[in-house]
Amino acid sequence: MPTVVVPTASAAYAAALGLLAALLTVRVILGRVRTGVQFGDGGDAPLRRAIRAHANAAEQVPLALLLIVLAEALGTPAAFVHALGAALLLGRALSAFGLSRSVEASQPRQMGAGLTVLVVVAAALLIALRLLMAR
Repeated sequence: MPTVVVPTASAAYAAALGLLAALLTVRVILGRVRTGVQFGDGGDAPLRRAIRAHANAAEQVPLALLLIVLAEALGTPAAFVHALGAALLLGRALSAFGLSRSVEASQPRQMGAGLTVLVVVAAALLIALRLLMAR
């Protein structure tokens, strides 16, 4: 049975991503106050972008962060955990920045999506490797 490691490195990234999510939530709230629109986007482009930036983070962060935490808990070295966490944080910040400017394709948005997918794949492979090594 593997030794359980307290995931302190990934916890730092969870905290940072939580703050990013709170910032994105506040942007939606302020957009709703500004427009008076309480559901949907009311056809307001800035509100639509704020909603998508928030929703995109809500769609992508949970799985990626869970995989990082599990990889760390299974004993993945801290350097790898930090690399994954930093890449996820950067990717989500780039994506939020790109979506905040336009809902169309943009370099920051594409880079953010690419980094996020890379983190998910790398963390999943690290978990699989750790589990195979434990056998």
